[in-house]
Amino acid sequence: MASKPSIPKGTRDFGPVESARRQYIFSTISDVFALFGFARIETPAVENLSTLLGKYGDEGDRLIFKVLNSGDYLSGIDSEELVEANCRKLATRICEKGLRYDLTVPFARFVVQHRQELQMPFKRFQIQPVWRADRPQKGRYREFYQCDADVVGSASLLSEVELLQMIDEVFSRLGIRIVIHLNNRKVLAGIARLINAPEHLTDITVAIDKIDKIGIDNVAEELLQRGLTPEQVDLLRPILALDGSIDERLDSLGALLASTEEGAEGVSELRFVADSVRAIGLRAELRIDPSLARGLDYYTGTIIEVKAADVAIGSISGGGRYDNLTGVFGMPGIPGVGISFGADRIYDVLAALDKFPSDSTTSVQVMFANFGPAEALESMKIMKRMRAEGIAAEIYPDAAKMKKQMGRADAMSIPFVAMIGADEMAQGTIALKNMTTGKQLRVSIDEAIALIKKPVQ
Repeated sequence: MASKPSIPKGTRDFGPVESARRQYIFSTISDVFALFGFARIETPAVENLSTLLGKYGDEGDRLIFKVLNSGDYLSGIDSEELVEANCRKLATRICEKGLRYDLTVPFARFVVQHRQELQMPFKRFQIQPVWRADRPQKGRYREFYQCDADVVGSASLLSEVELLQMIDEVFSRLGIRIVIHLNNRKVLAGIARLINAPEHLTDITVAIDKIDKIGIDNVAEELLQRGLTPEQVDLLRPILALDGSIDERLDSLGALLASTEEGAEGVSELRFVADSVRAIGLRAELRIDPSLARGLDYYTGTIIEVKAADVAIGSISGGGRYDNLTGVFGMPGIPGVGISFGADRIYDVLAALDKFPSDSTTSVQVMFANFGPAEALESMKIMKRMRAEGIAAEIYPDAAKMKKQMGRADAMSIPFVAMIGADEMAQGTIALKNMTTGKQLRVSIDEAIALIKKPVQ
């Protein structure tokens, strides 16, 4: 007997209900992006490895799905290399392409490649899948969608302020209470210099990025393994544990980092962004978090991470400033800042909180019952008119028993069932049943259209 088909770990199928709910998320996010003046672009799922490698740090590079070259990909590989079995070395020889790890690096490539066509500053958004060869777990998938918005060509901190407003607006529309964590890469650089470990900045950011998952003690142990001294780790602990209000934390960081030029600049930038969004008005809770690093090498300034207040699932949005990213593609001097929404985790949060609107899974507004060939043809004529009015309509394909037809409408949460029999055909009317209230009326086609567009309560 043939084995039951399956899909790779870390991937998922989505049926009609899930797909409709996902589209609700995508539509909400894209509507907000457009409201703030961002334009949509798309990039290929497959990028050259030369584009991807070296942009995410060693840990990120290991999680890139590599694509074997077409044809005889082992040609040019001698037997000694095969026996040596150095997987990372072999991968660079037999793979020239990889699945995109995120949308930010491909966007930087896009900006450099199409620079002459773009009006700066350029505000783009992108909603597409990405892939990571990570260990699947709750809230972490190998294939998932990102919804990104970026501004390139401007170093103004007003871009960060606007992105934070967009985050606030998206989650307000979705009905999710959030906490926005804010930090600055320059603050982290200042902290590294303060504890006399500037050469370990990357080690520090990679380690402290795990603080919520493994705790401060395990982070401290990892830092020791990465080469920091016990004294340096002891100096770092109280900085990562800073408490108090936004202003109190900023004041504490400002005092600690006053002697480091880069750290003081980072605190100043944090203060401007925090003060500005609070002055404009922010529904979300805002926290200054000196332990926030996000573990990516390309951030140069503001770092943003968003967590759901009522569901423990990790980051559901995040981003930051990456002023040097296009430089690796031969075009330095183009500042940029962006955010990304994790649609799959947002889906899980909405499901856990039961926050999906009841109509987000209903695509068909009216189903026509089928009483036979003549009645079905008349129904389809009326359906054409309704569709021209923007009403989603379908007809039951067979003249089955009414119980079966009504059962489909009920199972599919279709709000109205229209019935056209001999009497209705003779009188030019429709028997329209509201499946929510159970009320049934005989109405004209125009009246039916009006009722479906504005359902009876």
